Amino acid sequence: MRVTAVTCVKNEGPFLLEWIAYNRLIGVTDFLFYSNDCDDGTDALLDALAARGMVVHLPNPAKGRNYQMEALKHSQRQEVVQAADWVWVADVDEFLNIHAGDHRIPALIDACGDPQAISVTFQFFANDGIADFEDAPVIGQFTRSHNPDLWCAETAIEVKTLVRRDFPLHYFGAHRPFFRDGLPSEKRPRWTDGSGRDVPHKFLVAANPRRIRKFPSGGARDFATLNHYALRSLDSYLVKHDRGDVNRENRAFDDTYWRERNDPAWEDTSIQRHLPALRDAMAELCADPEIAALHTEAVRLHRAKRDALMAKPDYARMYDQLRAAPALPPGEPELIEQLGLAS
Repeated sequence: MRVTAVTCVKNEGPFLLEWIAYNRLIGVTDFLFYSNDCDDGTDALLDALAARGMVVHLPNPAKGRNYQMEALKHSQRQEVVQAADWVWVADVDEFLNIHAGDHRIPALIDACGDPQAISVTFQFFANDGIADFEDAPVIGQFTRSHNPDLWCAETAIEVKTLVRRDFPLHYFGAHRPFFRDGLPSEKRPRWTDGSGRDVPHKFLVAANPRRIRKFPSGGARDFATLNHYALRSLDSYLVKHDRGDVNRENRAFDDTYWRERNDPAWEDTSIQRHLPALRDAMAELCADPEIAALHTEAVRLHRAKRDALMAKPDYARMYDQLRAAPALPPGEPELIEQLGLAS
């Protein structure tokens, strides 16, 4: 079975080897990376991996600012995607955590009854007070999340989707594939959630714009969860924020994104079943001196970027604001106060 992971990256250098090694452990056989505007060695490390046949690395073809969608459109014409039995579109901070069988992609497919698509529900892992970036597996550092059935005030939570080669594909979206409008009902794909249940009809046909990439998560994770480490350490979050907002001089900082994903109510260590094998796989990659040196340089540049940002008053204030922010989603402290539950 060939499973191709497709992803877009910008300044993810310190995290590449873990993500590649982890996905290989769970059954991904091929990788297609698109990169743009990297200054932390991401592109150099990917080029070295590509030279060894481990990944395909292409410059992002985007002409405007819609980097991900233009890359996904481009990916449909690439041999590494066309030759795949399954395609997995995900980001480098997202880890498919399979609970079924031997915890690999074939076991998930079997458990779901071999459908044409499987949409797996996000679980957002909190920062949980970890300030310093550490060059160690992310899946070993962050263990707390929101209640997996409830995110902020929402019972519907976003998904990412594993797509079989015979899916009647119109185009890949970042969260789910789309088939053409007007496709006869008998030609619509069999599509399940992470428990092997048919996805809701309105999600299937993309009939509800508000839930075009999500559906209620209750009962949807029996066979798999998508662990999303959107925050990581506070150091790394500053670098991530700078990557997406390179000019924020003298502007107020909105901490909503951070607070929405920093709810530590739930502990989930299930993905750590892979940690011993993951550490071995990463060590094997770093046995190549050039790969090891490029990874080390990416880590150095990541820390240097953190230091440069902390020298800016706006980013120093942002750091302090995030460190002091309550570990509750927006609105929840006010609700606790209103209900008289504050201690």
